[in-house]
Amino acid sequence: MKKQPQITEKTRQKFVEVFCELYSQKPIEKISVQEIANKSGYNRSTFYQYFTDIYELLDSVENDLLNDIKKELANKELSMHTVQDTLYCLDKREHLLVLNALLGDYGSTRFLKRLKKEITLDQLELKVPQNHSLTPYLIEFYLTTSLSLFRLWLQRQKDLSSEEFFKLVENLYSRGITPYFKE
Repeated sequence: MKKQPQITEKTRQKFVEVFCELYSQKPIEKISVQEIANKSGYNRSTFYQYFTDIYELLDSVENDLLNDIKKELANKELSMHTVQDTLYCLDKREHLLVLNALLGDYGSTRFLKRLKKEITLDQLELKVPQNHSLTPYLIEFYLTTSLSLFRLWLQRQKDLSSEEFFKLVENLYSRGITPYFKE
C-alpha cells in the first residue's frame, strides 16, 4: 500500500519544523533523532524513512531554502540583482522558521557561505573594479554586511517593517552611517 503524497509531505514538513525549532534553541550536536521524532509525534523509524540523520535533514532544509531563492529570483526577473533582492525573497512568512534556525545563534557559518555563493558576482551590479586586489574585500563587505543586518532584523523579530528595513540597508550603502548620528 502506497502512502498518499500529501501525507508523506506533511510528515516530512513536520520533521523539518520541529528540527528548525530545536536548531534555533541549541546546537545541532545537542539535537537527537529521538527528540525530533518525539516532538513530531512519530517514531524514529519514521524519521529514517525521510532522512538518514540530522545532518541530511539540515542539508535538505538549506537546499530547499536556496532553491526557493533561486526560483524566486528567476521568476522576478529583477532589474537589478542585489543582495537586497535576495533578502527580499527571504522575507516571507514561510521562510521565517527556517531562517531563524539557519541564521540564529546556533546556525552554521556553512549556510552563510552557501548563501553568499548563490549571490554570484555576475548577478550583482556592483561597480567594483574587476580583477583588482580590493575586489574580493569589497564584495565580502557588501555581502556580509547585508546578511548580518538581515540576521539582526530577524533576531529582533522584525522590529522594523520590511519597507523600513530595506530602505535602511539601501540608505546605509548609498549614504553611509553618518546621517543617522546626531550632531
